[in-house]
Amino acid sequence: MSNQTKTMEIGISTFLHANPQNDGVAHSERLRQAMEEIQLADQVGLDVYAIGEHHRVDYSSSSPAVILATAAATTKHIRLSSAVTVLSSDDPVRVYEDFATLDGLSNGRAEIMAGRGSFIESFPLFGYDLNDYEQLFEEKLELLLKIRAFEKVTWSGGHRPAIDNMGIYPRAQQESLPIWIGTGGSPDSAIRAGLLGLPIVFSILGGMPERFAPLVELYKEAAVRAGHDPNKLQIATHSHGFISDTTHEAAERYFPVMAAQMNQIGRERGWASYTRNSYDVARDLHGALYVGDHEYVAEKIVLLHKNLGLTRFMMYVDFSSLPHRDLLRTIELLGTKVAPIVHKELASQTSDQNA
Repeated sequence: MSNQTKTMEIGISTFLHANPQNDGVAHSERLRQAMEEIQLADQVGLDVYAIGEHHRVDYSSSSPAVILATAAATTKHIRLSSAVTVLSSDDPVRVYEDFATLDGLSNGRAEIMAGRGSFIESFPLFGYDLNDYEQLFEEKLELLLKIRAFEKVTWSGGHRPAIDNMGIYPRAQQESLPIWIGTGGSPDSAIRAGLLGLPIVFSILGGMPERFAPLVELYKEAAVRAGHDPNKLQIATHSHGFISDTTHEAAERYFPVMAAQMNQIGRERGWASYTRNSYDVARDLHGALYVGDHEYVAEKIVLLHKNLGLTRFMMYVDFSSLPHRDLLRTIELLGTKVAPIVHKELASQTSDQNA
């Protein structure tokens, strides 16, 4: 089934969790593992592999474009994206140049997912003030979109030196390099993406995914108000998941992995301890955790599509305490077992609606 006939794309998102300070793996080893993952995802027919930018000891993903460019030479079809590029603390000129380079190397498979990031380390690291959090993102997104639209750019703003009729090279192979907006569920972000007519990615890590439906409506309403065709809008989600031969086996094997990571971050952020009850509630059909056998995970993705009108689903599997063979197995099952069920079911629903 070609990408053009798919009702929804399915792929992997990752932060390349290494966690070397807590019995994880070395950053160098995690980077090499990523090459295996991207190649396998391409081979089993997944549509996208997306790497989130982080500047912390527990992750290996500070340079997504470099990692993805390395994989471009050994893959053929899979789209290669950031998830997200922390645009607020980066330079839009360099972001465009890096991903335009990736686009050329991959024969037009690069994408940028722009966001403000779930962690704040990049702001002091690159000399930015968190008090400018909102202004930085808005200004830099404006510049990135202008660079995408015009070969030569004249621009001025409050947080970056002005550009006076200068060319930005290389140009992307794709006529319009895809730029997605990543959000954790901010209404303002949904409205901004809609007004700009940009595709949007919702990070849904807890609660009931159907509760994001009002944000999807805000997004669509803003797009229509700005004159964009609602039928061309793209909506994606990013959620945790794990697939095994049985749902019971998947649930038992993934809980300690999930709990260890959630509690590590929770200690930094003052969260309550992650419990088995919380985990089991999230694994329910209407929950945000996609853990089970391939049929159950497919059923949950189909329901998510029904509730939010998705065009793309991305599963985050990656924790350092999970054996890498299990991560690879999940990628294999997502591509060979889950995706065909989802595509068949959605095609059947579309056929019924058109009958």
